[in-house]
Amino acid sequence: MKYEIKGTPFPVVTCYLEKGETMVTEKGAMSWMTDRMKMETNTGGGLMKGLGRMLSGNSLFLNNYTAEDDCQFIAFSSSFPGRILDFNLDGGKTIIAQKEALLAMEKTVNMEMHFRKKLGVGFFGGEGFIMQKFTGTGHVFLEIDGDVVEYDLKAGEKMYIEQSHLAAMESTVAFDIATVKGAKNIVFGGEGLFLGTVTGPGKVWIQTMPMSGLIDIILSRIPPSNG
Repeated sequence: MKYEIKGTPFPVVTCYLEKGETMVTEKGAMSWMTDRMKMETNTGGGLMKGLGRMLSGNSLFLNNYTAEDDCQFIAFSSSFPGRILDFNLDGGKTIIAQKEALLAMEKTVNMEMHFRKKLGVGFFGGEGFIMQKFTGTGHVFLEIDGDVVEYDLKAGEKMYIEQSHLAAMESTVAFDIATVKGAKNIVFGGEGLFLGTVTGPGKVWIQTMPMSGLIDIILSRIPPSNG
């Protein structure tokens, strides 16, 4: 499977498929395709697996698009301003991503829920304790809010991060939460009571403008209704 990613601020990934190759996505992600692409909707492994995806912010059903001839293509567009990142999972790599990150993936990629292990992270992590885990082989394309900054952390190297900015990380990276120190910092600092921590080894991908933050800014600029 070959692909190309184009466009800003609303990018699109176009996947070029040979006969028998399949791309998997959620409802509504497909933008355009050639006429020899066959669509099939299913739960992607049974009802329980579909329900598990729903808990991680995705839909119950998945759409499978299979090329019935060579030289076919299908395009998947981002639903918000940002970036589309490609992760090649060949070699046993595992990627942990924010919920609702999936745009499209090859059929050989497996997606499942990922629980942040510590209970405190679940309650105070800001974005919930359920994420998405991608394993298997092949390419997975993720939607990322805003732009992306990538860091390759050494073993034991730690960074503090506002939790909603964490887009994705390798499975070797540990995620936890830490309390902001100092009463004045908590009350007047505007960063809340908790910050996330990521500890290496491994890569992390940080998004510059989480969709939740963009929505808050837009809403704050809307004048109150006189009605």
